[in-house]
Amino acid sequence: MRIIAGEMRGRKLKTVSGMDTRPTADKVKGAIFNVLREKVANARVLDLFAGTGNLALEALSRGAREVEIVEKAYLAQKVIQENLKLTGEAQAQLFSLDAFEFLKQYPEKMFDLIFLDPPYRQGLVTRALSMLSEPCRLTLAGVIVAETASEEDLQVFEPFEIRKTSEYGNTKIWYIQRCME
Repeated sequence: MRIIAGEMRGRKLKTVSGMDTRPTADKVKGAIFNVLREKVANARVLDLFAGTGNLALEALSRGAREVEIVEKAYLAQKVIQENLKLTGEAQAQLFSLDAFEFLKQYPEKMFDLIFLDPPYRQGLVTRALSMLSEPCRLTLAGVIVAETASEEDLQVFEPFEIRKTSEYGNTKIWYIQRCME
């Protein structure tokens, strides 16, 4: 796993041993950031269920202003800390919390990009979308990028709507934005 573009391009990232953490593959990550393009520059980013911090660090490499990385698993937190040292990213803040606890504790925080990549088939993306919708944590032009198993379905809540989906093998990527009013 590596940073694929931007000022940290080519830097290798550490991963968590075992099967509990499933980092987004470089091919899928590249496709996500090709869709996001200009939305990344100067963005305030939230990476919930961060795992290795892969998506947050890619966003920083591509010009995001700051990222908040949320991960509850101790071993994953250690890997994220190592990856932050490897990339020298001072604009990143790691929260050692459950994603839902983070959302409860910080209801006022707003983001331009939100990455949701939790364990598959547990309904965690739908639950996160519910909490992100009230109060709404996404800026008007912001994007939520959610990753699920390809057969999973999502329920979205006002003010959100699904704008695009893409499938890569057994992975489905959902691009969610605020409804146009």
